[in-house]
Amino acid sequence: MIRWAALLPVLLLASCPPRPHDAAETSGAPDLETAAIARGIVRDPRDTEPTGLYARDTDRVCIVPKGLDYRIGAFVDYGEGITCNAAGSVTRSGETLRVRLGDGKCSFDARFDGDRITFPGRLPDACAALCTQRASLAGLEVTRLSESLSEAAAMRDARGRLPCTTR
Repeated sequence: MIRWAALLPVLLLASCPPRPHDAAETSGAPDLETAAIARGIVRDPRDTEPTGLYARDTDRVCIVPKGLDYRIGAFVDYGEGITCNAAGSVTRSGETLRVRLGDGKCSFDARFDGDRITFPGRLPDACAALCTQRASLAGLEVTRLSESLSEAAAMRDARGRLPCTTR
């Protein structure tokens, strides 16, 4: 009898359902971006408006509010007349910017991380009409220079036009 009395607590514990795990235990460590956002190192794109002026070298992108959506302008300059000049509209869904340039046939999703905009490496063939010679908007990556609406609206393309003026 004594042996069964000693085994009874062990048997009772063995019959209990397992303890639920914490979310951190089941999902593992958060990815680097999530951890950086949590620590305030990286801006959370969900809390950031895309309005502003973005640049990298001679490439520029401007975004200004227009109604419920945004107006976007993009300018790429490789020198010697090799450029892209584009204007259109953009809507936002989380970290995705749905870009429509020119007559709307140049339409694609770009990535927005709160401080940087990245166009995909492959764009629709219709986007080539916005560029001269060998220039391309494909893979364009720009970083925010300013959140100022007036600075974004003041950006000029190669022809001196203001692609982000609200019309």
